Amino acid sequence: MSNKPQYDYLIVGAGLFGAVFAHEATKKNKKCLVIDKRDHLGGNIYCENIEGINVHKYGAHIFHTNDKYIWDYVNSFVPFNRYTNSPVANYEGKLYNLPFNMNTFYQLWGVTTPNEAQAIIEQQTQKYKKNNPKNLEEHALSLVGEDIYHKLIKGYTEKQWGRKATELPTFIIKRLPLRFTFDNNYFNDTYQGIPIGGYNKLIDGLLKNVECKTNIDFFKDREYWGSLAKNIVYTGKIDEYYDYRFGKLEYRSLNFQHEILETSNYQGNAVINYTESQIPYTRIIEHKHFEFGKQKSTVITKEFPLEGGTKNEPYYPINNDKNNDIYLQYKKIAQESSVIFGGRLAEYKYYDMHQVIASALTRSKKVFAED
Repeated sequence: MSNKPQYDYLIVGAGLFGAVFAHEATKKNKKCLVIDKRDHLGGNIYCENIEGINVHKYGAHIFHTNDKYIWDYVNSFVPFNRYTNSPVANYEGKLYNLPFNMNTFYQLWGVTTPNEAQAIIEQQTQKYKKNNPKNLEEHALSLVGEDIYHKLIKGYTEKQWGRKATELPTFIIKRLPLRFTFDNNYFNDTYQGIPIGGYNKLIDGLLKNVECKTNIDFFKDREYWGSLAKNIVYTGKIDEYYDYRFGKLEYRSLNFQHEILETSNYQGNAVINYTESQIPYTRIIEHKHFEFGKQKSTVITKEFPLEGGTKNEPYYPINNDKNNDIYLQYKKIAQESSVIFGGRLAEYKYYDMHQVIASALTRSKKVFAED
């Protein structure tokens, strides 16, 4: 019996990085096998059809990019709609537009001109700019002042990270853009939208003609799965791949509570953030608004932040000094390996979707140029 590998590439993980790499490899006539421990393909962008609505099962995913090549790439698999992300914040029952713009300043202070808004912000930030900020709270106050911080940032951020803002490092908020125009478009990117018919159509397009297996845990028999292919592309947690030899990397996780409601329109917007600390969830997503749905019922999802322990799905890397030092040890041995590591978990880096795609395209181009 021959032990010759059956595939050129075993791709562990059917999210965006794995799917794009598999697609590019298949175009080069490479034989790929994609495996995923979940019961579906698509990773965190997977959509579940409920009541005729494409529900973003693992949280809101809004595609946005300034890169026309990436935009044309994804649109070659499925056309995207014109959805523009314009979230709203709910603080003690009052609504405020996001990102912070002239609509927000009018709602906070009744001001109608940029000069008025700038004067209030300057007055509120002045006393916090004197010292070097030692934590997130001090940093945020020096950027936007007391009203915006206490109403729209503090509670949400403390829920998201599970720690007091005075215990969080400043790097979490590198900057807080203040937009002195009446513009509720959350992203500045030229191209943005949602795939018409949901993200599954994008994944199905990428993985067309690629052999895929779900409900497969690579680590339950890594020797067997690894023996099937000449090369491995790994998109899971890098610390798990190396049996946590340098310690476990930390993540924040989320618990998604989905509800079907017998109403055609629950909140009038796809995304509403709840910024006060007393409310345990950070936001409510109403999925039909991503695709301008007109269904008779609706589906909402409440997002409850959690610590990303072994049992909870890892979503957000906690890139503080301690974790970054651990990751660099894993990265060093990964670079000496023949395994290709890619994606948010394997690179311990927060990626937007367009960045994951760009990373996978760059990596595949390099691999096949050397091939």
